[in-house]
Amino acid sequence: MDGARTTEDLANRPAHVSPEEWNLRVELAACYRIFDHLGWTELIYNHITARIPGPETHFLINPFGLTYREVTASNLLKIDLDGNKVDDSPWPVNPAGFVIHGAIHANLPDAHCVMHTHTTAGMAVACKADGLDWNNFYSAQIYKQVAYHDFEGITVNLEEQERLLASLGDKRLLILRNHGLLSWGESIPEALVRLWTLQRSCEIQHAAETLPGRSIELSEEVRLQCARASLQFDPRYGAGRDVFEALRRTVDARDPSYKN
Repeated sequence: MDGARTTEDLANRPAHVSPEEWNLRVELAACYRIFDHLGWTELIYNHITARIPGPETHFLINPFGLTYREVTASNLLKIDLDGNKVDDSPWPVNPAGFVIHGAIHANLPDAHCVMHTHTTAGMAVACKADGLDWNNFYSAQIYKQVAYHDFEGITVNLEEQERLLASLGDKRLLILRNHGLLSWGESIPEALVRLWTLQRSCEIQHAAETLPGRSIELSEEVRLQCARASLQFDPRYGAGRDVFEALRRTVDARDPSYKN
């Protein structure tokens, strides 16, 4: 985050919130508005969470009842791993949010941001027995980087956390079968660009399957080359920061109220 943006963001910081937490709140609120801009919304449902730096495992989540367009830095909820609110807020917590997100934040030290969506294309692929194919420009870039977790019903059962973590393994992308998509990253921009790539993969597969004729299958060699050559997740090349900031500028031009 550049210095000018940091100074601007801190102008609205409440006295009881540290600068580090406030900057995280602003960036996460911006991400909610980016999801709204991209159409990755499901009424008041789904979540993007970010772990707050510090010795305690607290993370920020959207207030249950607000649309993504209504999320701001100040109304984000700070919760613990049991889903309890750490700060006072009139808004409730969606139990389905902290079961999935809490499991990942608690057990994967580098998982600073977790994203989950119910997009039409993502859910459609999640419902297919064969899942994601690897035959388009974007899916080839995440070849062998996607895990699967079988559907067990609405995610309110804490016992599912262990099985979800086992399914995820060392991957940063997860297709929740019959359910939706999930990504995690060491930063909000990294998680976003990973999810965007998975989402585009699903959209293209969804469109291709509506066309007559057989799809062209990519070879193992080409798939592996694409996965190696893609640098968009690499910290040496920004790990999605440039994409995130470009989208944030679009959101700023439309409605910068997320900074409040």
